[in-house]
Amino acid sequence: MLLHEVVITTDVVASTTSRLAKVDALAALLRLLETDEIAPAIGFLTAKPRQGRIGVGWRGLTSLEVDHAVEPTLTVLEVDAALERLAAASGTGSAGTRRTELDALAGTATAAEWDFLARVLLGELRTGALEGVLLDAVTRASGQPAAVVRRAAMLSGDLGETARIALTGEPGELAEVGLVVGRPVLPMLASTAGSVDEAITTIAGAASVEYKLDGARIQVHRAGDRVQVFTRNLADITHRVPELVDIVRALPVDAVILDGETLSLDADGAPRPFQDTMSRFGSETISETLLRPWFFDVLHVDGRDLLEAQLAERQRELERIAGEWRMPGVITADAEVAAQLSRDALAAGHEGVVVKALDAPYAAGRRGKNWIKIKPVLTYDLVVLAVEWGSGRRTGQLSNLHLGALDPSGEFGPPGEFVMVGKTFKGLTDELLRWQTAHFPTIETHRSAHAVHVRPVTVVEIAIDGVQRSTRYPGGVALRFARVKGYRPDKNPDEADTIQTLRELLR
Repeated sequence: MLLHEVVITTDVVASTTSRLAKVDALAALLRLLETDEIAPAIGFLTAKPRQGRIGVGWRGLTSLEVDHAVEPTLTVLEVDAALERLAAASGTGSAGTRRTELDALAGTATAAEWDFLARVLLGELRTGALEGVLLDAVTRASGQPAAVVRRAAMLSGDLGETARIALTGEPGELAEVGLVVGRPVLPMLASTAGSVDEAITTIAGAASVEYKLDGARIQVHRAGDRVQVFTRNLADITHRVPELVDIVRALPVDAVILDGETLSLDADGAPRPFQDTMSRFGSETISETLLRPWFFDVLHVDGRDLLEAQLAERQRELERIAGEWRMPGVITADAEVAAQLSRDALAAGHEGVVVKALDAPYAAGRRGKNWIKIKPVLTYDLVVLAVEWGSGRRTGQLSNLHLGALDPSGEFGPPGEFVMVGKTFKGLTDELLRWQTAHFPTIETHRSAHAVHVRPVTVVEIAIDGVQRSTRYPGGVALRFARVKGYRPDKNPDEADTIQTLRELLR
């Protein structure tokens, strides 16, 4: 298939706000793909090439000076092969190799195809073709049951492979996709409640009430002596966290998949700031700042999958396996007991609690009412759209953040774009100011009189006291008393909270 056909389809998808029309266009494209084209094409459509990061940034893509092709001749597999070569380039001379490969790829592509590829490589396709829409398209194109397609995608963590099996696999092959120790699955997510009372009422019965840490989500797989640690985005960070590997390797089990959080503690046993954890989490150099795990779920034990088991059963297994590394919590139907645990969590320096239904299975990749998190302060993950230069003691530093919420449906603009909801410079430490001033010019798109406008790729956690109606911003909502809690390099921009979620606070 020509890449041109993929580009045309994304243009069609971006031009409509109708989910049904998006699904129809994508399904039509999927039906035309050859077997070995499916996974690469899915990677292009989601702006997540199967090669992952290829070592080329915005400046490398925008600094090319080549004449593009007039007629489309570039195929999906030719692009995939070029990305493979780019990803493989390393060591002495790799920068020149990448430049040569990029020049060749850009010269073979038409201007429209190169614009598309650049946005794919930067993770900024923004067509509104989010993975949920593509899942529906795979279902439509393959004729497979929607529940089977979704389950396979959740358990494999690989939409491209799921699509390949759904479209070309043997009968029953898709339904056989299951948990594999060593292959991460998308994590179960929690919804939000305003109070412990509200959460206990929603669960309607005895619930597991557990600490909510201001840490980083981890999923740990062990098969014999081999231990792998994955982030919430399914990135393998095993080599960065040897202390976690040692802890899991010592557990009384041979094969296991554990879900939990990790953070670093200070000398008094109190949690360090989230940014300290993420700095340690993302560093290729092992530092003296050690991470500690807290496990709150188990998905597999010694050959037995536990996804469909009730939480109560999973917790019994977790107690047997994890011991001192378990997340603190209680089982109760009493709102006051749950509230006391929340107060204990806050006194220990943590965020709050999560209330969980004891009879619920593990819904990989889904957010529902079986897990409900309660924080005393409302926090949302937003994306930085621009940064204003500071004044006074902040002169010469990038300070005031322009914040955007995701609009997946295109209710307030193009689908998949971000809607501005406010500004803030509150909560910024001197360290964060220095980091911002160095970071944002590297992803700059243009400048206005007072601000540096940037690619919408940086996720920041913002605490607010609420929202108010606004005629200033296109989404009709503005943040109240917004302040920065910290940047979230572990999250992608398509994981940001939506404008629709913020508008619900107006009710």
